Amino acid sequence: MATSAEYHDYVMECLNKAGTVTSKKMMGEYCLYHDGKLFGGIYDNRLLVKRTENSKKLLGDCPLEYPYEGSKSLMFLVSEFEDAEFMKKLLDGIAVEKSQK
Repeated sequence: MATSAEYHDYVMECLNKAGTVTSKKMMGEYCLYHDGKLFGGIYDNRLLVKRTENSKKLLGDCPLEYPYEGSKSLMFLVSEFEDAEFMKKLLDGIAVEKSQK
């Protein structure tokens, strides 16, 4: 099942309160970018975030799920993304990690 436009728009509205987030539609799903860095995606009406040192610290209690059938990478399922302050901390931390590589 592909992500609905309504769910995508709601997630983007919430995430953009935490900073500038853009999405790129790919095969019915969406890759998500913060400061030009890929940090996760919206898959089957689920917000999934890459596993990094920062996301492990902040999302360690969140379940891990595959974004799509056949994927080799598990990602954090984030169901509580309405907290702009928390999401800003998460997204900024991931962006810093990615820029240091």
